[in-house]
Amino acid sequence: MEAYLDNSATTKCADEVVETCVKVMQTDYGNPSSKHMKGVDAEMYIKEARQIIAKSLKCLDKEILFTSGGTESNNLAIIGTAMANKRKGNHVIVSSVEHSSVKEPFNFLEQQGFRVTYLPVDKKGVVDIEGLKAALDEETILVSVMYVNNEIGTVEPIEEIGHIVKGYNPDIVYHVDAIQAYGKYRIYPNKLNIDLLSVSGHKIHGPKGSGFLYIKDKTRIKPIIYGGGQQKGMRSGTENVPAIAGLGKAVDLIYNNTFDEKIEHLYELKDYFIDEISKLPEVQINSEKGEAFAPQIVSVSFKGVRAEVLLHALEEQNIYVSSGSACSSNKPGLSNTLVAIGLDKNLLDSTLRFSFCYETTKEELDYTIENLKKLLPVLRKYTRR
Repeated sequence: MEAYLDNSATTKCADEVVETCVKVMQTDYGNPSSKHMKGVDAEMYIKEARQIIAKSLKCLDKEILFTSGGTESNNLAIIGTAMANKRKGNHVIVSSVEHSSVKEPFNFLEQQGFRVTYLPVDKKGVVDIEGLKAALDEETILVSVMYVNNEIGTVEPIEEIGHIVKGYNPDIVYHVDAIQAYGKYRIYPNKLNIDLLSVSGHKIHGPKGSGFLYIKDKTRIKPIIYGGGQQKGMRSGTENVPAIAGLGKAVDLIYNNTFDEKIEHLYELKDYFIDEISKLPEVQINSEKGEAFAPQIVSVSFKGVRAEVLLHALEEQNIYVSSGSACSSNKPGLSNTLVAIGLDKNLLDSTLRFSFCYETTKEELDYTIENLKKLLPVLRKYTRR
């Protein structure tokens, strides 16, 4: 049996998405900037994908900018906003539990002379609202907070933050990294006071190398890629039409009339898994049952076992999990999320992330629990020697 429980790293492409991408690559392969019919046909895929995504967000078609994925969307949102608004002020605010694709652009801004405030979080990973209120000042031009934490699944108070930011100064740009939230929630940026929203395609059964940035109309933002002026000059370069078409198909498949059933299934899986894994000795669960945490992520610390050792032991049984964010696993160092929530330092290197998708089954979870029951005593015995 195989249990793929690393869906927050990437999901399997849906069959319909693969078919769409192949059709565009092999049949409708024109350059969308070309004036002939092959180009017009290619451009139609982009237009249709933009319409599908805009419908899911209840926004304008022109507010959707296609990118290569979440990292580019976050970089454009953060650096592009800072560069476009630096005459208004040099203060930016970000939470202390962001993904590296947000954290690193803020590090870059700091090197460029911007003043960065890092908001603390509580033990559940929730941003300190009073800290946000205290941090806002007349120099603030950007606030960035993720919707769902990619490591432990905390759901941040996005609507409340938007209300506070815009109540203080409507000109402050509010950016939300929704990479782990889009496809799990109905997200309407206008209602939430969001100016910029980042999304990645491969987290929602779309192709890798696809994504978009929602940019509210009239938001001041500068491009970070220059060239032929595609997408109204905001992101030059020939559009990746197969990926964009595949992304549109993935969005269409998720936000269809079975959306609520899919989300209910995820919550059932999460709650069941937490109940079962809680029965194992010497484990600490860093996520919670219910709606305070996302439906697809469970973070678990296993006392006395190194995460990487357990990850590979599970892999030998065809069980695939993550030791935190897949992107950050390429870089050595401790998880800033786990440090920020005050996790016991002895558990920082003993934590795994289990993440589900709509196709995950209860049988996969049972198979994982049974293997953990067998592996943990052996690994702990080996470690303690």
